[in-house]
Amino acid sequence: MTYSMINGNRLFHTDEGPARAGAGAGGTVLLVHGATCDSHDWSAQIEAFAARHRVIAPDLRGHGRSSGLTGGQRPREFAADLAELLDAVDAGPTVVVGHSLGGVVASVLAVEYPSLVRAVVSVDPGYGFEAEFAPQVAAAFRVPDPVGAAAAVLGGLENQATSGPEADALRVWHRRRVLSMDPMTVRDVFHGLFDEAATPLTVRPGVETYLSRRTCPVLSVSAAASLKAKGIDGDWEPSLSRHPYSASLVLEGVGHWLFQERSAEFNSLVLGWIDGLPPA
Repeated sequence: MTYSMINGNRLFHTDEGPARAGAGAGGTVLLVHGATCDSHDWSAQIEAFAARHRVIAPDLRGHGRSSGLTGGQRPREFAADLAELLDAVDAGPTVVVGHSLGGVVASVLAVEYPSLVRAVVSVDPGYGFEAEFAPQVAAAFRVPDPVGAAAAVLGGLENQATSGPEADALRVWHRRRVLSMDPMTVRDVFHGLFDEAATPLTVRPGVETYLSRRTCPVLSVSAAASLKAKGIDGDWEPSLSRHPYSASLVLEGVGHWLFQERSAEFNSLVLGWIDGLPPA
């Protein structure tokens, strides 16, 4: 089944890999995409991860093939949907891999639904910003054309240093996907990350207190340019972790979608880290 009714919305998700009972020796991996994206983002990961793990890849409410008829577009609401989905498909303790907004959602799951989360892999996450950043982004979406604002904001996160057919195709794909979304959903999802009520989950110093409540192992995988823009370095996130297996990887010369630009390297690094996780 590729659709489930979750909190009043019809959520699209795929479920692949080893047999569900015990999810094989590798356990379950949940792939959570970013704002105005969908589970197609993980096309270069699903097959590689599913060779060793049960892999669940949903479209968040209001994104991709999932409906967004009820509820809001905030990280806690996305996390509540995923918690119900994990229960519904009997996933057990899960390694949650989240990109951008998905990194925020993964951390909310780890803090507020800890029994469902074995570990978190936070990929260029949508948190760690300076306090001045949030109101600027929130204001950018109080415009008649939030879709255009999103295309401009996300376009600025692309790796402009690379060119060629594959790199150009990725940029076109990202832009066209944003343009296909409902404008109010786009506005609400970015407000849900950066308006005043959301700042404890996204900006410093409040987010540091929140992230320190994660008790599971955390791997952060970030683009060096993103960390520089936030004013932090690769040591920032491990300093907030309570688990000794937590680690940080920083990749040079990549953009926000680093797992698409260097998929083979990303897959090897993350799968290797998951293989070394201590027993749940």
